[in-house]
Amino acid sequence: MVIVAGHVVVDPDQRDSYLASCVHVVELARRAAGCLDFTVTADLVDAGRVNIFERWESQAAVESFRGDGPSGEQGAAVLSASVSEYDVAAVRPLT
Repeated sequence: MVIVAGHVVVDPDQRDSYLASCVHVVELARRAAGCLDFTVTADLVDAGRVNIFERWESQAAVESFRGDGPSGEQGAAVLSASVSEYDVAAVRPLT
């Protein structure tokens, strides 16, 4: 399993429009083969922060979906980013 997690920073005045531009990507990802979870959400405390969380069955599934990355418009809105991929060796459900 692969987890992609982190955040991007956008202008607080543009965060809502940035999130709106991500809706289609989230819909596509959730329908993609190997996607277990995919979300792009507004941070509850930082008006310019957008949290990223993805969970995939495999690295191949991530790469198959990823393609060329964010659109030019989305990329231009990002002021900074801190997003990483994690290879998961074991899972312990908490519920």
